[in-house]
Amino acid sequence: MSALLAAEAVSVSYGRVEAVRGVSVALAPGQIATVIGPNGAGKSSLLGALMGLVPCRGRVVFAGEEIGRLGVEDRVGRGIALVPERRELFATMTVEENLLLGAWAVRLGGRALRLRRDEVFGRFPRLAERRGQRAGTLSGGERQMLALGRALMGRPRLLMLDEPSLGLAPLIVREIFHMIRGLRETGVAILLVEQNARAALESAEHAYVLETGEVGFAGPAAALLHDPRVVATYLGGAEEQDGGTRPLR
Repeated sequence: MSALLAAEAVSVSYGRVEAVRGVSVALAPGQIATVIGPNGAGKSSLLGALMGLVPCRGRVVFAGEEIGRLGVEDRVGRGIALVPERRELFATMTVEENLLLGAWAVRLGGRALRLRRDEVFGRFPRLAERRGQRAGTLSGGERQMLALGRALMGRPRLLMLDEPSLGLAPLIVREIFHMIRGLRETGVAILLVEQNARAALESAEHAYVLETGEVGFAGPAAALLHDPRVVATYLGGAEEQDGGTRPLR
């Protein structure tokens, strides 16, 4: 299957500091790929470059088109969505209002907008129950669901997720990753940046390990899940303490 996203030799610099150096990633339609690695490895900078939020060097091709010169809005219009680490919801607006904003960039309106909203509510029933509730009053897990739902309102072909488990309890993390894996049936491709390495590797088909701005390891996620080097560095005692070693179902 041909790649939906192909990023080649992407580099990101902040002044004299090079956060990402020559990173190449590829993603097929409907595939989940993950980028794992320690804090400061350049994971979020890579997503920012692919979304057009930060300038980069290298080549980014999406659906056969080179998009390196396109701005964020144009990339959104072509079917790329990013759920940022901080989720960036509008706390004083309701759940439904936040969702509807997700369709603004793709100019959905009228019956199409209502149908899309109802599809998202069907995928996240808890959001439907809280449709009139202010986003700032939601739990951490519900806010992450809302951030996912808002991104899906635009019918993206590529969904990029930055640390979706951040700040969530282990049981909620399991629920969120179950939902992420369930998105496969929609055909959307997912590029997942995540510090919970075990959850990410159990959910993805392909994986990249980013270390100090460069790809240290890459390959099928199932293989990296059992690679002694990855196990020793990323799947050790810290994850046992937070319950992360139990397989996700």
